[in-house]
Amino acid sequence: MTSHIWTAALAAAAALVAGTALAGGGPVVHVAEGDVAGQVQGDVESFKGIPFAAPPVGDLRWRAPTPAPAWTGVRDASNFGPACLQAARQGLTMSEDCLTLNVWTPATRPAGAKLPVMVWIYGGAFIEGASAFPIYDGTQFAERGVVLVSFNYRLGRAGFFAHPALDKGDGPVADYGLMDQIAALKWVQANIAAFGGDPASVTIFGESAGGMSVNYLLASPAARGLFARAIAQSGFPRSNGLLLNGAGEQLGARFAQDHGVSGDDAAAAKALRALPPDVINAPYAGIGGADTPGVVIDGKLVPETIAEAFAKGDQAHVPLMIGGNSYEASLFPLVIRYPDAVLGRVGRDRAEALYSGEDATQMSVDVTTDRQITEPNRYLARRMAAVGEPVFVYHFSYVPAAERVGSRGAPHGGEVAYVFDTLPSTPMTYAGRAYPAAEPEDRKLSESMIAYWVAFAKTGDPDSAGGPAWPRYSTSSDQILEFGVDGLNVRQNFEKDRLDWLESIAAEPER
Repeated sequence: MTSHIWTAALAAAAALVAGTALAGGGPVVHVAEGDVAGQVQGDVESFKGIPFAAPPVGDLRWRAPTPAPAWTGVRDASNFGPACLQAARQGLTMSEDCLTLNVWTPATRPAGAKLPVMVWIYGGAFIEGASAFPIYDGTQFAERGVVLVSFNYRLGRAGFFAHPALDKGDGPVADYGLMDQIAALKWVQANIAAFGGDPASVTIFGESAGGMSVNYLLASPAARGLFARAIAQSGFPRSNGLLLNGAGEQLGARFAQDHGVSGDDAAAAKALRALPPDVINAPYAGIGGADTPGVVIDGKLVPETIAEAFAKGDQAHVPLMIGGNSYEASLFPLVIRYPDAVLGRVGRDRAEALYSGEDATQMSVDVTTDRQITEPNRYLARRMAAVGEPVFVYHFSYVPAAERVGSRGAPHGGEVAYVFDTLPSTPMTYAGRAYPAAEPEDRKLSESMIAYWVAFAKTGDPDSAGGPAWPRYSTSSDQILEFGVDGLNVRQNFEKDRLDWLESIAAEPER
């Protein structure tokens, strides 16, 4: 992606939806709530900031999303809607009224086209992120014959909040951000045909918290039938979430008491919904901090952990692509500061035997990466293969040439710009991360990755797009496709001894 597109996307990310004014000469599409006018750039039409649910404000705060209100006239869909409330992001236009989505589709498509649809779910530890980030631009997918959809979902305390005063009744509670995701998928089912998409051919994909969301949607009965394929990138499959009647409600009750709200009755619920947005959006201690919200095992929308659902075969039976990066531990800086503590928790002698030739710091990094992502991904792959579904596993270890000296591997999230083919042409810093200018080697890899992702979305099989044939995973040989500095390579029995050991010591952490 050229740098001028990044600049334009950054400007769009900061803009609000412009109301009902008609974008001059833009394409107009009819959705259930009314008409929307988008933009055309080259061979792609884009429609941004389309509401898929009512604003979750006032009495609708901490409730399941309800349908978006209809509008009259033609709504301008040329700008992204505001990001959902989040404490850690600067320079974003934010609002509680944030439940909008975006669509990119080929500008030239036959009448009645039924193109494959890909629905992107952003990451950010469930406390930050936005569909407007330029790295998630859907143009490159649309140019390859895919309808790309992205959307916002509630984050932090606005999106994941349990409290006894709110958790009454028969419906799901606490996981309002996941409810938003399901509402967006229902909107896609109802409306995507108007953009040339096939509602029967929807692939959900996401990274980090977005990858976790994919895994939770696979495990949730409420999401059944809303997608036909799934791609989970660095999705922490052994994450256990918070128990509703345990840490979940305890966390919510402490927050409420800190802001003068006590009790578990209707008056307490009303008082919570009356808190100012700035109070809801107060900063957290950080990822994994004692006050940081996350997915709640509520027994309904999320009836069990990801690993428990897959162990029972309770997950959606659909083709799955799953993988992670070689330096996922980049997300956890304490792993480098305290390697002895990391190795002590898992058994240093065994780690030294299996990760031979590494110093303690690199060993700590690799053990953490494998324990958090690589082994849990293999576990899900094995459980999906056990129910007869095709599974394709990848390992991303590529590091740009400009960053290889001193590198510990491909960091968490390092694959996203390659998947979207949104690599910058000039060095750029965005959302706290530096991106070097893309070299021909980078662009070649990006072309291969997006080709595999598109092939999977079209057929359920990534096949040989952009390189070697990607073999279907089997437990007998543990085949993966590695995207590395030496190209694309199929690897058999990938890190088998290490992952067998980590699976043997896998245990549920305290919730």
